[in-house]
Amino acid sequence: MEILSVASEVYPLIKTGGLADVAGALPATLHTHGVTMRTLVPGYPSVMAKLGGGRVVKELDDLFGVSAKLIAARVEGLDVIVIDAPALYDRPGNPYVSPDGWDWPDNWKRFAALGWVAAELAMGLVEGYNPQVLHCHDWQAGLAPAYIKFGPRPDIKTVMTIHNIAFKGFFSADIFGQLRLPPQAFQVGGVEYYGGVSFLKSGMECADFVTTVSPNYADEIRTPEFGMGLEGLLNGRADTVVGILNGIDTTAWDPTTDPDLAQKFSANTLNLRQANKLALVEKFGLDGDDGPLFCVVSRLTDQKGMDLLLQVVDGLVDLGGRLVVLGSGESYLEDGFRRQSALHPGKVAIANGYNEALSHLMQGGADAIVIPSRFEPCGLTQLYALRYGCVPVVSRIGGLADTVINANPAAMAAEVATGVVFESNSSQALYDAIRKTVALYHDSKAWKRLQRRGMKSDVSWDASAARYADLYASITGLKSDDDPDR
Repeated sequence: MEILSVASEVYPLIKTGGLADVAGALPATLHTHGVTMRTLVPGYPSVMAKLGGGRVVKELDDLFGVSAKLIAARVEGLDVIVIDAPALYDRPGNPYVSPDGWDWPDNWKRFAALGWVAAELAMGLVEGYNPQVLHCHDWQAGLAPAYIKFGPRPDIKTVMTIHNIAFKGFFSADIFGQLRLPPQAFQVGGVEYYGGVSFLKSGMECADFVTTVSPNYADEIRTPEFGMGLEGLLNGRADTVVGILNGIDTTAWDPTTDPDLAQKFSANTLNLRQANKLALVEKFGLDGDDGPLFCVVSRLTDQKGMDLLLQVVDGLVDLGGRLVVLGSGESYLEDGFRRQSALHPGKVAIANGYNEALSHLMQGGADAIVIPSRFEPCGLTQLYALRYGCVPVVSRIGGLADTVINANPAAMAAEVATGVVFESNSSQALYDAIRKTVALYHDSKAWKRLQRRGMKSDVSWDASAARYADLYASITGLKSDDDPDR
């Protein structure tokens, strides 16, 4: 099968979050299941810089008012088609926001163009290229299924993956006339959403199947608490909503070969891991004591529960813990962690922004990672942590609940526990979880067993890629390599 994946970011070409990791890792694993995946991505500066050569497969004189080229290439192990449209994508920094932190005002046009090109490719825009399925990721690609449904080839199969239902890609109705959609598309069964246009809702409404990035999240978003106003749509088509757990690139994230670590290690050589902890302590200027080192690698937002963590930093330090934070986000949270760093020199430190190499060292050197999210579609950070022996301390929500087994007495006795899980939305519950983690840490034998079980967890894409291959096969009528009747 040939699949066209459509994503606004794909690692290692461009990354702001977990979407890029998923879009970058899935194609290689699908290949082992007889599925070829090519990824359509906008030509941001970082993408064009890494592209190098490539072959122009189509020139477009009028892509929403600008000229563009479609460039096919193989780069960083990925087969990609890049939309080279400087007027839309040649902008500095983050692909979604301007340097002053505001959304680009023409984001609707930039990502309508992404969806339109995707649909045209699926309908045969480039001679000889005819993918059987169009797989769209998040709101930025959400118009593509609408262009299919309301276009000349509604028979083309589409899949819409929700990475975070909170981001709907909502714009005023004023833009509809410029979207190249027929009038009948502005309806409840199309792109209309509360009088405006929602790109995410459009994809959810028009795609043949909707997937989410964990089974638990698929259930959660069908409730008012987590559905963000779209639970009715999802419940109305429940038989086409599927939760498929994300995996990680286990080659890029491998503690036995990782060049960003001070010392490589494995589950059988956990004693070597201490060198990474020492390197992390030195890098952040922390005290060198024998207490547990907690870390955070996250966007600093309320969704991620960072306000809850701020409330318990004093308690974490009083328990003998230290904390290092890598991330950026809401200014009051950034300021809050900086204040805690000043209040607790040598115990708390923060590095603003995102640093891929440092995130690897933090996973390989910290004792535990704190992920107190209020909602978490899947989460990749806890999967990296499991692989690197960094014990996850997580809220019982979304994909966190699907991937971390709580270290309660029964799970510890059965030798299946992999982390500490607590109920969300409570700073007291988070503090209790940290206190429990500290106690486990000081039981060195129990702690090492917890680390080793986490490192032996299957966090790869293998099982999930097989589920995607089966999904593609079911909606196309084709056979996947995993089908015994193939």
